[in-house]
Amino acid sequence: MKFLISYLRPYFGRMAVGISIKFLGTIMDLLLPWILAYIIDSVIPQRQVGQVYLWGGVMVICSVVAILTNIIANRMAARVARDTTQRIRADLFAKVGSLATAQVEELSVPSLVSRLTTDTYNIHQTVGMVQRLGIRAPILLIGGIFITFTLDAVLTLVLLSLLPITIFVVTKISRKGIPLFSQQQARVDQLVRTVRENISGARVVKALSKADYEKKRFAAVNQALVAAETKANVTMAATPPLMDLFLNLGLTLVVLVSAYRVNASLTQPGVIVAFLTYFTIILNAMLSITRIFTVFSRGIASADRIAAVIHEPRLLQKQEHVTGDSKTYLAFRDVTFHYPTAGKTLQKIAFSLDQGQTLGIIGATGSGKSTIAKLLLRLYDPTDGQILLAGRDLRNYDASKLYPKFGVVLQKDVIFADSLRENIAFGRRFTDDELWEAIRNAQAEEFVSLLPGQLDYHLESKGANLSGGQKQRVLLARAMVGHPELLILDDSASALDYKTDARLRQVLREKFVSSTKIIIAQRISSIQHADKILLLSGGQIIGSGTHEELLAENKVYQEIYQGQTGGEAIVS
Repeated sequence: MKFLISYLRPYFGRMAVGISIKFLGTIMDLLLPWILAYIIDSVIPQRQVGQVYLWGGVMVICSVVAILTNIIANRMAARVARDTTQRIRADLFAKVGSLATAQVEELSVPSLVSRLTTDTYNIHQTVGMVQRLGIRAPILLIGGIFITFTLDAVLTLVLLSLLPITIFVVTKISRKGIPLFSQQQARVDQLVRTVRENISGARVVKALSKADYEKKRFAAVNQALVAAETKANVTMAATPPLMDLFLNLGLTLVVLVSAYRVNASLTQPGVIVAFLTYFTIILNAMLSITRIFTVFSRGIASADRIAAVIHEPRLLQKQEHVTGDSKTYLAFRDVTFHYPTAGKTLQKIAFSLDQGQTLGIIGATGSGKSTIAKLLLRLYDPTDGQILLAGRDLRNYDASKLYPKFGVVLQKDVIFADSLRENIAFGRRFTDDELWEAIRNAQAEEFVSLLPGQLDYHLESKGANLSGGQKQRVLLARAMVGHPELLILDDSASALDYKTDARLRQVLREKFVSSTKIIIAQRISSIQHADKILLLSGGQIIGSGTHEELLAENKVYQEIYQGQTGGEAIVS
């Protein structure tokens, strides 16, 4: 609740104006039955038609004022709900972007997606409804009870006798409802996860003829969500009929008591008409309040989920106290690392590189090659040991100073639904000449020059309208543009033919002399000219040296070489 109030605070002034306008309109609504009772009991008996027209006109004015003020107040409420949700969504999106990779994995991408969409929508509904009905309904309820008390205290006491049990039931049901809505949102997360997996793996599902299996899996997740929604909604749905029951019982009692009182000349017919009208107003106000409780319960559950992300601590902050010293440009000093939910991935990794040198990393799947790149990009911090860049510990860098040093192609990189120009520049300021230079260096000019619009050609999400080799070359161009200080290429040539791969290696040697290069590959041909090669196995370095040294001394490297080339020399 405090989280939501903190976002509403800038709009308190606007909300106060809206509440004042809403208050005025609600008072107009409350005056209408009172005026009607006055006309019936006091004006009509006098047989003064002019007075009837006069008070009828007053009722028309009150109705017009009520309509106009409600429209204005509702529009103001809608704007507050819109602006509040916009700020929450923007802050949540920014927070998700700043989360450490470990935090994203813990929260899960589907959960973050549903918090950005479903949960923010629930908050929008809550903020809007609380302003529209949360002000109007209590005023109608309290004001209606007050006016009925002035009309006939006995009948009002009959009505009030049912309120304690009504309040008890609403409170009891609401306490059960809020946790159920939290569980419902967790089921929404699972549904989003399943849909994302199906969309991402659509080709695999079709290739393996697993459509029926996926339908059954989706049906199970969907049914679990339906069950959670049903449980939550059924729990909260008990409130309106119970409210109807209590208030209609009250109405029945009021009609019986009023009949005796009119017969005994203790009250007037106009008062009874007004009282029944006020009773209807009070009934509708109570029903509105129960609706608010339902929406409010869902909104609070969603606000708690969003607050949990917003309040996540920032794990990868700059650490001033961390120091380090190295004469080389890049150094790993006995780096050990394990993922939060797994065992040790890297153990005692140690190597150093001078600026402009090339490091090749090779090894079996799961040996920790990509983890080294993630640590160097500071997506994670080492469990133990140090990583030094230009003589400073990575943890001692501001993110704004660290990341511009890198040009990166990750193993599972992303192409966005945007123009080719924007996919390569990626929000950075480069001229078209610089972009074309990067395209040529990435061996992509041949196909880019044939695209309609060339740099303005629109790429589909994940590069769906490109082949595998074309996607890799676009990603290479993104990494190579601007000649970054440190170039990390993680399995970036796996979809390239040997001739294109050879030309790419030549470009790296000749045109990126000042860039320190880390090339992670499955093929020895991609790294044979590196100044240093690391051979990994089980998260440990089992071989280190140049291609010639490893080929002469390391049996594992020799086996990989034999398996890939048959013992023949690799053509540059």
